Amino acid sequence: MSEIDHFFSPVAVEEILDNAQLKEFQFGNLFAIHTEGDFPDISNVSIAIVGVLEDRHAENNEGCRLAPDAVRSYLYKLYGGSFDLNVADLGNINAGHSSEDTYFALRSTIDYLIRKNIVPIIIGGSQDLTYPQFLGYKDLEQTINVVAIDSVFDFGNPDLEISNTSYLGKIILYQPNYLFNYSNIGYQTYLVDQASLQMMNKLYFDVYRLGTVRDKIEEAEPIIRQADMLSFDMTAIKHSDAPANPNASPNGFYAEEACQMMRYAGMNDKLSSIGIYEINPAFDESGKTSHLAAQMIWCFMDGFYNRKNDFPNRTSPDYTRFHVILQDDKYEINFYKSKKSDRWWMEIPYPPHKDLKFERHTLIPCSYKDYELATNNEIPDRWWQTYQKLS
Repeated sequence: MSEIDHFFSPVAVEEILDNAQLKEFQFGNLFAIHTEGDFPDISNVSIAIVGVLEDRHAENNEGCRLAPDAVRSYLYKLYGGSFDLNVADLGNINAGHSSEDTYFALRSTIDYLIRKNIVPIIIGGSQDLTYPQFLGYKDLEQTINVVAIDSVFDFGNPDLEISNTSYLGKIILYQPNYLFNYSNIGYQTYLVDQASLQMMNKLYFDVYRLGTVRDKIEEAEPIIRQADMLSFDMTAIKHSDAPANPNASPNGFYAEEACQMMRYAGMNDKLSSIGIYEINPAFDESGKTSHLAAQMIWCFMDGFYNRKNDFPNRTSPDYTRFHVILQDDKYEINFYKSKKSDRWWMEIPYPPHKDLKFERHTLIPCSYKDYELATNNEIPDRWWQTYQKLS
């Protein structure tokens, strides 16, 4: 038994699968699943599925607490790929007496799993669960980067009770502050007020419009590669591809793009938790959204089991180093390209008066496009944003 098993209720596998018989290499036979009286041994597990049956703070989306088992009904039927699985499904965290009780259970679970070097895949539930996901890092003694794939910013009013539209304000204002950077991928301008956009710029956070990301989806990879944790709001996907939410927009990412970004997340060597939120089975047409979420999880696992572990060592021969001088010697940027994966990073000069807690953020992921900008005497936006935060 573990320190967290008491938070979880078992998975009713036969009920979820409607007594369908699984074939040998389908996930339902490959996962170590928490069934009645049998919590899985997680000592050698690398990924854990965590369902959370909580939606009391879901504005206009009550019922999304039922998503975990709906997603499992498709996930268990998928076949493993060319990777060796070591996955446990821990079951569901039930809604506690209060939402704070649920948050405590999720926060404690995230902390425990990360310390065990196990990556939790959280299936919500409403997106306010991003807040306890974030709190799971509180005692790890490091500043972290949060990435959200979302059509809006979810600032809300941090003075009011938390909801799925206001959790971000709570994260930003949390003290002691251990948020280094927040990035939003896929915001839709007509759903975001200009004051929120100005606030993001003032805080030197990274925000990327839907059209900009969709124009070249591979440019999402270095953004996602910065993340320690990722929160995916399924309403970022267009309604026709993911209808299981009354707040879904006719515009958004396509299903294939969502899967591609999940694979990028899996390949991110430093990412240690991911949450998929806001699926409401009551609005799902033929289970389309739950089926997509299952395939997104498959893509995450495919990326995870193909991680390159190639974060740069500044003196390693496995990287090609490029030194660029900009704006009449005012700025210098070192770029590093991995010979193993062809991925790029750029170095931020670290002020000697700063303490060591920000040192892990001085090499940031980038793309060849950033290197091209620098060689044309233009400072890449993500380099400048991080430079401002560290200065």
